[in-house]
Amino acid sequence: MTNDNPWALPFFAGLKPEWLERLAGCATPRSYPADAYLIREGGAAAQCQVITQGHVALEIAAPGRPPVVFLTLGRGDVAGISWLAPPYRWSFDARAVEPTHTLAFDAVCLNEMFEADHEFGYVMMKRFLPVLVRRLQATRLQVLDVYARH
Repeated sequence: MTNDNPWALPFFAGLKPEWLERLAGCATPRSYPADAYLIREGGAAAQCQVITQGHVALEIAAPGRPPVVFLTLGRGDVAGISWLAPPYRWSFDARAVEPTHTLAFDAVCLNEMFEADHEFGYVMMKRFLPVLVRRLQATRLQVLDVYARH
């Protein structure tokens, strides 16, 4: 794992020290070899992961076709956003394209913290919302590209 402090990533910038401490209590470092899956479509969305080193391909599976990569994530990006809303199931696969390290955050722990401290929850949701928008935009572009080929 890199020697860089993962808490210095832009995703965490400007958070109060006590919020960082709370987040650390929900975090577990994870390591994945190349081609390992962090997330599998349809699985329970019980966590999100901030990439601290490596790259992750977000893939959409299509019957009878190889998976389509619609976005590649790197250091500081969030893998997994489906934990934010029901039905709490992953809607795509996330695969390490090289050895990758993350901080995995337990969704129940995050939700309980955000519910207990609405200011903290609001600040964090403002950080997660652009992640969701970026995913939607990348998926839209991929769909346009797929349909343009036919």
